[in-house]
Amino acid sequence: MAFFDKALKYSYIAQKRERYKILKILMIFFILFVIFNLISAYVLSVWVLDNNSMQPGLQPGDRFLVLSPAIPGLFSDTVPFERGNIVLLDKGQNDDHSWFLKALDSFVRFFTAQRISIIKKNDKIFIKRLIALPGDEISMTNYVLSIRPADSQYPLTEHEFSERSYDLNRPQVPALWDDSLPLSGNMDKITLGYDEYFVVSDDRLNSSDSRTWGPVRANEIIGRPLFRFWPFNRIGLP
Repeated sequence: MAFFDKALKYSYIAQKRERYKILKILMIFFILFVIFNLISAYVLSVWVLDNNSMQPGLQPGDRFLVLSPAIPGLFSDTVPFERGNIVLLDKGQNDDHSWFLKALDSFVRFFTAQRISIIKKNDKIFIKRLIALPGDEISMTNYVLSIRPADSQYPLTEHEFSERSYDLNRPQVPALWDDSLPLSGNMDKITLGYDEYFVVSDDRLNSSDSRTWGPVRANEIIGRPLFRFWPFNRIGLP
């Protein structure tokens, strides 16, 4: 009996069946890998806030589902987000990486549930608030921005443009503080050019943003935190 079992194990038909099972497993793995990359790149991904830049509304440790914009350059040169939206930025988006490194990064992120990336460095990814769009004229007084869209005669404050209310950390700076400094709380009027977006932190003193970097490009805006799923006591829209 053992002889027939051994013969069956090493028979052509048995080996063919084993190869078919292996190929089936590899095909399922490949399909899941492709679906994961398509969803995380173009639909939804998970992100964890690890700093204080968006206090008081968002806290370190908050976890979000991030909605990605449409495939860049396919449908539009602009981002499908509005003034007042919180957005996720990748300041390393323009870094030049080989196709092999990008493929390896996708593989690593797949097996670590996006917790590890060899390309997207955490020190280049930021959560900020989108304040102004291309063509807007903006200024800042006492840490509150005023925006005048290109098709409007009158400026409104950033809060009037936002669908959701939010609070700011507005520090009291010394009376002799130099208004020319980027984080002084005041900013002269500037007009955004083509493909220029102005983003800021809700913590207006201790965080870098467009006041220090300058405007960001559409391809640097990689998503919008759509839903906070952790911690449970603050679950909901960010």
